[in-house]
Amino acid sequence: MDDPEQWLLTAEERGNPATALPAWTAGNLAEPLFHGVAYFDRLVQEVDALDEGDHLFFTDWRGDPDERLREDGPTVAELFERALHRGVVVRGLVWRSHIDALTFSADENRALDREVEKDGGQVVLDQRVRRGGSHHQKFVVLRHHDDPRRDVAFAGGIDLCHSRRDDAAHGGDPQTLAMARAYGERPPWHDVQLQVRGPAVHALDTVFRERWEDPTNADSGNPLAYMVDRFRHARLDPPPLPPQLPPPPECGPHLVQTLRTYPAIRPAYDFAPRGERSIARGYSKAVKRARRLIYLEDQYLWSSEVAQLFADALTDQPDLHLVVVVPRVPDQENAFGERPQHVGRRQAIEMCQRAGRDRVHVFDVENHAGTPVYVHAKVCVIDDVWASVGSDNFNRRSWTHDSELSSAVLDTTLDSREPRDPAGTGEDARVFARDLRLHLVREHLDLAEDGGEDHAVLAPECFVTTLAERATALEAWHEGGRRGPRPPGRLRPHRPEKLSRLTLLWATPVYRLLVDPDGRPLRLRLRKSF
Repeated sequence: MDDPEQWLLTAEERGNPATALPAWTAGNLAEPLFHGVAYFDRLVQEVDALDEGDHLFFTDWRGDPDERLREDGPTVAELFERALHRGVVVRGLVWRSHIDALTFSADENRALDREVEKDGGQVVLDQRVRRGGSHHQKFVVLRHHDDPRRDVAFAGGIDLCHSRRDDAAHGGDPQTLAMARAYGERPPWHDVQLQVRGPAVHALDTVFRERWEDPTNADSGNPLAYMVDRFRHARLDPPPLPPQLPPPPECGPHLVQTLRTYPAIRPAYDFAPRGERSIARGYSKAVKRARRLIYLEDQYLWSSEVAQLFADALTDQPDLHLVVVVPRVPDQENAFGERPQHVGRRQAIEMCQRAGRDRVHVFDVENHAGTPVYVHAKVCVIDDVWASVGSDNFNRRSWTHDSELSSAVLDTTLDSREPRDPAGTGEDARVFARDLRLHLVREHLDLAEDGGEDHAVLAPECFVTTLAERATALEAWHEGGRRGPRPPGRLRPHRPEKLSRLTLLWATPVYRLLVDPDGRPLRLRLRKSF
């Protein structure tokens, strides 16, 4: 690409001069892994290839030590145990979490800590966050001390925990989490993780090291939880890491930019004294370049601040379409868990629709049995040029308050399929971004996996027409009593929940203050800037 800075943040635009991260790295090979089955299988393969002196670093929002990574194992704990017995250096940063009674994962994360520690690894229960915040990053870095060409990292939305090991058929993981009844006994789970080789692995290694080595006091998040974990002999203070290995050599055509969210906290992070909001800044820069198509898959899609970014793009570009795939219903069905989410999503969708009207297309997904699929993926593709896969959702919490990590990918390989220049800017489509979008839509629309039907979805206008036609046909089939053959496809038009005035009265402040809080410094809040 002649000028990557048209799409990617410069080091100055990142807004965090304290970090050791490069602006971006070139010469990488990025590969999206669709769903937990594919990711877990590849993870087992790569971890089993590590040997004495190699490094295995991981971060997680939730970790279940007994989660089977393949049908016949190993479990997460068994995989790490095997690596430790071979002399691999295993280090983990796991969010300490809120209590399980609030549908979080404190007990599970402590269990993972204990399992890894008893075999000689080191796992830190990390609560260096804002009040009510979380560490939401999910990535694994594997380094080979004797051959950096074999280094690999995985980053995205998939935790090492229950319910994630699903595939494109969406029958669900046999090891389940408790979710809303709409998702059935084995909730189907849609997700994406990115595998990266090349210099970007070193950047992700740096992300881990900056957080591990930061001296911010571990008891700053919750002193009571700190004392409980001290009593239980949990590791809360990270010991030194082994020296960082040299960067892997260039091996592919992809530019990768590592984007992050860290909140502004006290005491401040050494590596981000005013926080970092490069995810928000990276999306803002890329979305402003959109001309014909923004494709999103997201767990939430909340926040007027985020929706305004898309609304402004729709207003400025009259040919731009916004396509969004979200879950049909929230993952929890209690009023406190559901209603504030409904408030946020309805506000965001309505803001975009006012700006784009019939150019805004919002869908949810079901499997062939008619069970809703929980969309946990966090994917964005813009004009088949710029793409991202990450842990961050499109909401204020992910862009300002929790810790998050996303990988933006620019492919230097031009795509030869027509239309070669879908945006009409003279900047052709790229293979990585287009393949990512097409793979996802083939699954959602039941198109041929070999690409034989891609003509129906390559051009932006064909894409939105095909999506709408198939989603409308499936909706009509359901409304008609599901008589006759089921139409192809798994998408249905998404209809935000309507709430009563009384519900809005209590759910709106809960949404604004607790569900989707703001982690920006006051000066940025006042300027309405990231």
